[in-house]
Amino acid sequence: MIVAVDGPAAAGKGTIARRLAEELGYAHLDTGALYRAAALRVLDAGIDPDDAAAAAAAAAGITQTDLADPRIRDDHTAKMASRVSVHPQVRAALLDHQRNFAAHPPGGAKGVVIEGRDIGTVVCPQAERKIFLDASIEIRAERRFQELRGRDAKVTREEVLKDIRKRDEADRSRAVSPLVPAPDAYLLDTSNLDIDSASAAAKAYVLGGVGLP
Repeated sequence: MIVAVDGPAAAGKGTIARRLAEELGYAHLDTGALYRAAALRVLDAGIDPDDAAAAAAAAAGITQTDLADPRIRDDHTAKMASRVSVHPQVRAALLDHQRNFAAHPPGGAKGVVIEGRDIGTVVCPQAERKIFLDASIEIRAERRFQELRGRDAKVTREEVLKDIRKRDEADRSRAVSPLVPAPDAYLLDTSNLDIDSASAAAKAYVLGGVGLP
């Protein structure tokens, strides 16, 4: 089974996708990590992020070492990932990696949980279960602020809200693979749910189709 988990920044994708994978014994892929790894390669090489061909070449060379680099979790890297991910060439360079993971789960897992922005619409439109997570922008910004503050990052709530708004606009307005729910996705608003409740709702949908559109 392929479970696609999509949604904007700080909607809860990462935690919910990881929990689903652990509890169901499925393999897990955070496609955002692929884009952040590509962004970090762009940064380290001093590549112009607006140079689509060079950014795509950097993305094509991603290895497990890149994905294990803790710097891909830095906020600066995440912002650069939003810039390089708008290039169709970059998205094409990473598409085969994602589809190959779905077709051949590592470790012989019986299913996969793949999280991102366009899994249910572009990467795996054939996925048996599609979840689109969302929450109000204010709540998502507060979640991200608390996360960053926990790392001693010197940011303000206003800066985080502005950044989330900018990333939402970039994700939803890009010409290739914009952030939109798949027509057959289960829409799960986590604005008023704690992570345990949201995870339970997602698991119920995956196992029994509860909440199927």
